[in-house]
Amino acid sequence: HLATSGSLPVNVVVLAEGEEEVGSPNLVPFVDAHLERLACDVVVISDTGMFAEGLPSILFSLRGLAYFEIHVHGARSDLHSGEFGGSVMNPGNALSQIIASLHDDQGRIALPGFYDDVVEWDAETRAQIAALPHSDDETREELGVAALAGEQGFSTLERLWIRPTCDVNGMLCGYTDEGAKTVLPNHAMAKVSFRLVPDQSGAKVKELLEAHLRNVTPAGVTWELKELHGGRPWKARIEGPYFDAAAEALEEAFGTKPVPMGGGGSIPIVVEFEERLHAPALLLGFSLPGCNLHAPNEWLSVENFEKGIGALALLYDKLGAHAAD
Repeated sequence: HLATSGSLPVNVVVLAEGEEEVGSPNLVPFVDAHLERLACDVVVISDTGMFAEGLPSILFSLRGLAYFEIHVHGARSDLHSGEFGGSVMNPGNALSQIIASLHDDQGRIALPGFYDDVVEWDAETRAQIAALPHSDDETREELGVAALAGEQGFSTLERLWIRPTCDVNGMLCGYTDEGAKTVLPNHAMAKVSFRLVPDQSGAKVKELLEAHLRNVTPAGVTWELKELHGGRPWKARIEGPYFDAAAEALEEAFGTKPVPMGGGGSIPIVVEFEERLHAPALLLGFSLPGCNLHAPNEWLSVENFEKGIGALALLYDKLGAHAAD
């Protein structure tokens, strides 16, 4: 914008940080220490994507996150499974029972009270989601899986955007090198994360998980729960002059009206920005499905990159015009 017009129609503060994938432990303290310097009318974040190629999007929600390690401890040391197998509880077997108990046969999370704070989305939002050009078969084929799965009674996009989840992200137990070793491990661990939706909180999920572990852990082993990091869910205000300006800018840049979409992931700072700066957040990203997010050979369309730059330049113009009115 500066290169083409020589000036900006609005004041812009650029804030860049590189700790988002580890929970941004230093970002909130930085914001608190520089509230006056960061004061603004709207927060624009591009750490999101588009629903499909040629179809720009504005996010209306992000899921929160609660991430834990579940440790199960048995004997003082590893044991020989021939000498002791069948006489003591195997922490690996116990952990497998615990993991199996986290869901019921309907795909729902089986922690008592887990859904008490889940806000049911309105019919209009669910209708907007249903109207998006999505194909379960295409998704299944793209992912290379035999079938899609999840909580019954909800579409795939609803499961991804507006419903909570519980997933095992990693496991450690016993002998895992090549060949065989008949070990009975004295310790097993699983990394387990929960994606949260409004109005759930990580603190309450931790309490519910601890209560569940007390109830389902087999006798003969002990458990330990370690909390790693997390963030609160976010729901956008998808109306008003800032949202309208973003929608108009995207349509002019891409030649297509943007669609509302949810975000299955978490950007914990979004809620913190809105609360501390008293400014709404606009999430306008330009990556595409299939861009290998968080994987080797992650990529971004050059065309989208250029159109995204144009969209943001147009957004600044429209925000400036709104401020002048």
